[in-house]
Amino acid sequence: MTYKTIVAILDTPAHAAQITDFALSVAAGFDAHVLAIHAETLAAVPLIAPMEIPDPAAIEALQAMARRETADVEKIFRERVARDTVPSDWRSFVSPAGYASSSVLETIRAADLIIASQGDPASESRSELESLLFDSGRPVLLVPYIMKVPKAIRRVMIAWNGSREAARATFDALPLLKKADSVEIFCVDPPERPNQLPDMAGVELAAALARHGVNVTLTAQEGGGVSAADAIENRLSDNSVDLLVMGAYGTSRWWEMLFGGVTRSLLESMTALSLMSR
Repeated sequence: MTYKTIVAILDTPAHAAQITDFALSVAAGFDAHVLAIHAETLAAVPLIAPMEIPDPAAIEALQAMARRETADVEKIFRERVARDTVPSDWRSFVSPAGYASSSVLETIRAADLIIASQGDPASESRSELESLLFDSGRPVLLVPYIMKVPKAIRRVMIAWNGSREAARATFDALPLLKKADSVEIFCVDPPERPNQLPDMAGVELAAALARHGVNVTLTAQEGGGVSAADAIENRLSDNSVDLLVMGAYGTSRWWEMLFGGVTRSLLESMTALSLMSR
């Protein structure tokens, strides 16, 4: 397994250079093709009272603003890829549903990996990332908005709880795990399962990854009153982890997903690249 088609989500001019650079960096390591996508979302039509008819001037202004943003994003992308030898394409979409539109989803579902920005959690909507994570069926590599320059992925941590989602994320990340210098499977308060003691959590996964040539270790830690989110954040910081791999949990909004409270906390205070699958 490897990555051959990488979709870069260039949602705004502010993120376009960052995500293009990260996508080109990852693609170079796998001889992959980068497909940049920008979805132009049609705004709700302003109405003029009392007849509630569409306001042509307002509609034109909104459309012109959206066209300018698309042009700005495309310019940034093309300037970036002109300096590189990685094969790439540009694709833009116009739809009321934005990144949740059927045409966008059809495109990204054919990708091996999606790369997108975390965005600024203090000011930006998460609905577009929700669609990517829950509806694409593909692994999503989220880049912290504070991380501007790509760096090599040498140290990886897998947040493991034995779930289907965690297993999916782990094996979706396998190309990156095989290239990493070290991979740690990290279990916080491992639960007892039928016919399995807590200290056996992650053992089978570690053996499977080792057969793929992954340099893997296994750590199980009791929370001791510390939340799972805090335990993982501390581990990321203490071990200078470059990539966190974890499953996406929940059924509605992605920032309300549950992994003992982990997912929401980690995505809002993201310090490392995070690969998530559902």
